[in-house]
Amino acid sequence: MVKKVYTATEIKQIILDENVQFLRLMFTDINGVIKNVEVPADQIDKVLGNKVMFDGSSIDGFVRIEESDMLLIPDLSTFLIFPWGSEHGKVARLICDIFTPEGEPFMGDPRNNLRRVVDQMKAEGYSSFNIGPEPEFFLFKLDANNKPTLDLNDDGGYFDFAPVDLGENCRRDIVLELEKMGFEVEASHHEVAPGQHEIDFKYADAVEAADNIQTFKLVVKTIARKHGLHATFMPKPLEGIAGSGMHINMSLSNSAGNAFYDEKTPDKLSETAKHFIAGLLTHSRALTAINNPTVNSYKRLVPGFEAPVYVAWSGHNRSPLIRVPQARGLSTRLELRSVDPAANPYLAIAAILASGLSGLHDNLPTPEPIDRNIYGMTSAERHAAHITDLPSTLHNALKSLEKDDIVKDALGSHLYQSFLDSKQLEWDSYRQTVSDWEREQYLSL
Repeated sequence: MVKKVYTATEIKQIILDENVQFLRLMFTDINGVIKNVEVPADQIDKVLGNKVMFDGSSIDGFVRIEESDMLLIPDLSTFLIFPWGSEHGKVARLICDIFTPEGEPFMGDPRNNLRRVVDQMKAEGYSSFNIGPEPEFFLFKLDANNKPTLDLNDDGGYFDFAPVDLGENCRRDIVLELEKMGFEVEASHHEVAPGQHEIDFKYADAVEAADNIQTFKLVVKTIARKHGLHATFMPKPLEGIAGSGMHINMSLSNSAGNAFYDEKTPDKLSETAKHFIAGLLTHSRALTAINNPTVNSYKRLVPGFEAPVYVAWSGHNRSPLIRVPQARGLSTRLELRSVDPAANPYLAIAAILASGLSGLHDNLPTPEPIDRNIYGMTSAERHAAHITDLPSTLHNALKSLEKDDIVKDALGSHLYQSFLDSKQLEWDSYRQTVSDWEREQYLSL
């Protein structure tokens, strides 16, 4: 995302010049939901003076009621004016970090926590962890009361175009709005399933990349509404068709450039890349709890719909968990294919980075790549190739998370416990629910 970093003085002048009437002070809760405190623009001095407080006890995963006061500290590099109009004047946003009243970073803030993990990475000699996401989403029609339906707005397929892809105009407007906000959009197309779309934008360093994902979701939902549509990042909204993923492309940089590239090796991958892959594979089951954080996520992680379910890697095969795209040099990267767009990007990127770095710390050996279609292999063949499965339910993923100190440490004690408690409640609620499928199957017993 191309952006200009403004000073406090410049921001105040822009607000005057552009007739900005409201400021959205945005942050993200533990479940990846965007929250905001909106204040009139004439409160800008209070905002820039770090004096805006909110009740943290009302936000999922934050604090108890007796510890409720929290400070919103705006990151001035995230200032932008939303390009869509308002009859009451323009609206600008600042993404905020959460601090305690004592002026300490609040470790229940996913953004602060990601910055902590990035700082650990930098202490080990790396300059950046570059993330290029590929988020997918569905567009559904709204009913007469502007409530989402399950009616898709097109019958398109992979790379289809109008008139089959009736979401093309909406997708084009989303791209235009993103570009106005400084995004460098690299690709936009219809995905495999009817009503499913993907927009890819340029990579950024870890914290900025997570910010961009959250901003992207907000833009997609806002513009879809203007087209009379509902955009959802639910991983599997409909059975029988592909679900939505958010493949994460990643690379580490150091003073020499891309740390995953080595021109002297046959496959041009460095030992750093190989150990990083090993770290991701080793911690893949615990990572799944963070990268696929809803009950619904596991309806996507099933064979037959392109989503990965097997723990393996390959240089070109798209069926394993990790793929290494063919580009080399500065573009050398790894693609983790299991992540879905319901994931909190700050938590997911922190856990992915910590898992990869653990492979470097421990010099973990990289298994042989799997260069055949794993979906076509028998159980015995997968066993012989040492290919294991990802967790099949949120419950199983949480059990793996509880046993994995690396991923737990990547969240920190506060976020880990809050996340675990929240997701165990979600699983308990789900397993008590009786579905239509069960009634159809068993009511005659």
